[in-house]
Amino acid sequence: MYEQLLSLDTIRINFSEGGMHAVNIVLAFVMFGVALGIRFQTFKTILRYPKSVIWGFFSQVIALPAVTFLLVVAFSKFITPMVAMGMILVAACPGGNISNFMSQLSKANTELSISLTAISTALSTVMTPFNFAFWGGLYVNFINRQAGHALQELHIDNYQMLETVFILLGVPLLLGVLTSRFLPKIAEKLKKPMQYFSIIFFAGMIVMAFSNNFDLFLKYIFYIFILVFIHNLLALSTGFGIASLFRLPEADRRTLTIETGIQNSGLGLILLFNPKIFPPDMAIGGMLFITAWWGIWHIISGLSLSFYWSRRLPK
Repeated sequence: MYEQLLSLDTIRINFSEGGMHAVNIVLAFVMFGVALGIRFQTFKTILRYPKSVIWGFFSQVIALPAVTFLLVVAFSKFITPMVAMGMILVAACPGGNISNFMSQLSKANTELSISLTAISTALSTVMTPFNFAFWGGLYVNFINRQAGHALQELHIDNYQMLETVFILLGVPLLLGVLTSRFLPKIAEKLKKPMQYFSIIFFAGMIVMAFSNNFDLFLKYIFYIFILVFIHNLLALSTGFGIASLFRLPEADRRTLTIETGIQNSGLGLILLFNPKIFPPDMAIGGMLFITAWWGIWHIISGLSLSFYWSRRLPK
């Protein structure tokens, strides 16, 4: 399995400077659309559900990256460093906005879902670079001790990542929240079209990632599928386990499960496409495949779980 996954690292996605600017602008519009659903009163939910919000934040931002690190260490003999770093990158991303729809479908606590998405997205300008640098650094040190040599190709410009995430997420989020606050009618009209646009945009990024490597994708999808399946199942289980451990209401348990298992992997792809963060000469194909397939699979798993829960009301 290790040898098969190693061949994925040779894949590279190169954009011209103009093409990269275009992708960044489009992502900024997507994040602006996400923020249109965030209102100032959304954060009042923290006062209504303080216990659930605290443990939801802990599950998403602290527990998931930590559990992912333990997973890649346990699988270190079977997966390549770049595949492992891709799993860490996904875990470092904030929750995906589709989780709000899934929470509504599964008869979970939708207000809590919106609040957790808003909080994790707002704090991702700091927490995404921090979690990737911290847990990725621990993993690199672990691999270096195992291999007996330094993996120079895993060096990431964390300052550049912080700057990129802040520009791509922080600014559009602020503008979206302000639009929702002062222009609510316009925000309501734009919200639905922007959600559809974000799905189309993500699908387009996956097509770009695999267009020149589709044969290789089909050849090794089995290995990627197994890894993402285990990782996503562990993420869902982490959310449900923490919510159950601290005896949250069943509706909140469903919300934490979905919020922890649904990640904004589109942001992960954008970071991978950025040559200032991941230079073109860096072999990051393993990270790319994991991140892209996660974006497909978490929709399948999340909707499946939501449809299952939609059949009965929470206690």
